[in-house]
Amino acid sequence: MKRNVGGIERGARVVVGLTLFSLALFHVLTGTVAIVAYVIGTLALLTAVFAFCPAWIFFRIDTSRPKTASR
Repeated sequence: MKRNVGGIERGARVVVGLTLFSLALFHVLTGTVAIVAYVIGTLALLTAVFAFCPAWIFFRIDTSRPKTASR
């Protein structure tokens, strides 16, 4: 897998993922909304951990730093 998620975006995904997961875990969100929050939160955290987002391939988005040529 080629990384396609950059540092700032990874940080944002961690914050969003933890927030959604925590809101559902502590019953601030309930029912179907909590299930959706668990799913989206988990996906956000996974894409942050692996620095890879399958959706970005479809849209040809790459927010990671470009590779620099080594000497």
